[in-house]
Amino acid sequence: MRTLLHAFSTFDLGGSQARFVALANAYGPAYRHLIVAMDGRMQAAERLAADVHWQPMVIANRRGGALANRATFRQALQDWRPDQVFSYNWGAIEWAAGNRPRRVPHVHVEDGFGPAEAQAQLPRRVWVRRALLGLGHAHVVVPSRRLAVCAQAWWIPACRLRYIPNGVPVPADATARPVVPTARPLVIGTVTGLRPEKNLGRLLRAFAAARREHDLRLLIVGDGSERAHLQAQAQALGIAGDVTFTGYLQAPQESLREMDLFALSSDTEQQPISMLEAMALGIPVIATRVGDVPFIVPADVGAAVLCQPADADFTATLLSVLAQRDAWPRWAAANLARARSHFAFGAMVERWRLVFDGQVAAVPDLLAPEPC
Repeated sequence: MRTLLHAFSTFDLGGSQARFVALANAYGPAYRHLIVAMDGRMQAAERLAADVHWQPMVIANRRGGALANRATFRQALQDWRPDQVFSYNWGAIEWAAGNRPRRVPHVHVEDGFGPAEAQAQLPRRVWVRRALLGLGHAHVVVPSRRLAVCAQAWWIPACRLRYIPNGVPVPADATARPVVPTARPLVIGTVTGLRPEKNLGRLLRAFAAARREHDLRLLIVGDGSERAHLQAQAQALGIAGDVTFTGYLQAPQESLREMDLFALSSDTEQQPISMLEAMALGIPVIATRVGDVPFIVPADVGAAVLCQPADADFTATLLSVLAQRDAWPRWAAANLARARSHFAFGAMVERWRLVFDGQVAAVPDLLAPEPC
């Protein structure tokens, strides 16, 4: 049985953690997973299936740059003897330093950028990525085409770069939602971490404007550092009675079924899993045109439901979408077909199985242009 070390900045629930949990549950007892959370938080572990072999690994680490923990992490690799080490995103890139000179095969997984790099990569981080990943002979796996372009700036050659789109289960009986009756309030919702880059304040402000013209409810599923601030904003906007903050849910996907329209208001994304899950349930979406979102949403639908990440644009698009309610089943059907054809869970599982088996080079190269 292969032993895989997974290093996260946190193992609280987020995009990379949710994907790892889905993969680990799909593989069951096939691998032994050692999980490091740099902040010690392991909330996402609650979602791991009973037959998954996993172990939380506690390690002392200190702040201070990409080399601060090099000796500690290198000793851990020697003591734990994994067959392969995975570092997830910038917050765990120090493990690449700990693995130089290379002790075990290394795969770095980059899911996206935080607020500091929402508009452009920071030069210092680019140089660190070049030194530790490009010159360090690590393989890099990304879930979005935009990130694949970014990775080329890190001096990652094509032979060590793989694009594996996120995949989501599509229920066999999934169909596009019918036109929502006007006899009840429409439920707009989102599933996300409550972090600054998600810009849920933008969603609250757009909802407040739309609420003046339509009978609406807003469902925000997730938790994070911004929750108290967002609740205060809802109160100040006079919409607190129409907004539900669920907090952390162990199975947040179940809440998608309560939504008539899924909304994504982020300043930065790459390939948002929750939006794919909504599409797979036949739910129409409205989203900012960030990351791979324009590739995910079919082009003929995107013209009506996507906008620039600016408050005025998002509010105008939401009002326009609400005025075109008769088109929602058509948009949802196209989204569902796109989820089935491009973002199938089974395809993702098989590609990542090759990565977990140490055969990254055998993963099909999906970076060739394709119609969207």
